Amino acid sequence: MIDAVSVNSSTTAAEQMKKETGMNKDDFLKLFVTQLQNQDPLNPMDGTQFIGQLAQLTQVEQAYNTNSNLQNILNALNGDTSSTAVSFIGKEILAPGSGITLTDAGQQTLNYRIGQAAEQIDIVIKDASGNIVRTLTQGQTASGDHSVAWDGRDNNNNPLPAGTYSFAVTGTDSSGNSLSATSMIQGTVDGVKLDGSAPVLTVAGVDVPLSYVLAVKGVN
Repeated sequence: MIDAVSVNSSTTAAEQMKKETGMNKDDFLKLFVTQLQNQDPLNPMDGTQFIGQLAQLTQVEQAYNTNSNLQNILNALNGDTSSTAVSFIGKEILAPGSGITLTDAGQQTLNYRIGQAAEQIDIVIKDASGNIVRTLTQGQTASGDHSVAWDGRDNNNNPLPAGTYSFAVTGTDSSGNSLSATSMIQGTVDGVKLDGSAPVLTVAGVDVPLSYVLAVKGVN
């Protein structure tokens, strides 16, 4: 298989060279041999210049071969990545992300990760226009992964319409200092987008780049 790829790449490189420079290495050798056959035997030409040009053409062809082989490798890797992304459908993933798709059911689970124990955690939920619609507060929380239930209502206990929302998590330690927290997406992959430069998974209408996935598990 590797030999076949190398032969195809060499052929492609030679054709590309001829298209861009007007000749490839074989054409140059034919020209050189023809000139040798028709030279004046009493005044033979100096072949040093031809040898130097042939070396340059050889280097150019090798560069084309390298580019072609690299492109073949990239194409193969992209194909493997796409297959891997498709295999995620139906599995549950965990990834950094702040998107929420609120359905008519109104109940959502918001996931987050903190790097150290917190005295208080605040989860701020915003609508698609960036307006704060709800703030959820949790007390003392250990470091690690956590979740909080959101009933789909605003701060006045009014039900919010179905649609796209986002959330951000902030926290403070026992000394009142801010600490790092990361919004997380956890859910079952229901689709894959392959029309971009890299595969993107979809989880309940939220896009998650494949490279963002931190954990995967099967769903019973």
